[in-house]
Amino acid sequence: MNKAYYAVIFTSILSKEAKDYDQMAESMETLANQQPGFIGIESVREQIGITISYWKTLEDIKNWKSNVDHQLAQKLGIEKWYESYKVRICKVEREYEFEANL
Repeated sequence: MNKAYYAVIFTSILSKEAKDYDQMAESMETLANQQPGFIGIESVREQIGITISYWKTLEDIKNWKSNVDHQLAQKLGIEKWYESYKVRICKVEREYEFEANL
């Protein structure tokens, strides 16, 4: 990708009562895929969860944050799923990759 884009880095620690979290996370990924400006997502969860979503513009990120269903998920996260979380928004100006042809 040659044009700059944005990454939202969401790191979190789940509470022990986060039983239905995976279902909501999957539903939010499906919903994000339907939003204008959404490029993709990468996620991993061990002791700490890290989810990075990619967006074309800052306005696209703002619109996603204000999505009604996403706001409900944010509220539930604070009330019952997360011990803590942090959000970082970064501008990606360049990317490159390697993939082995095994």
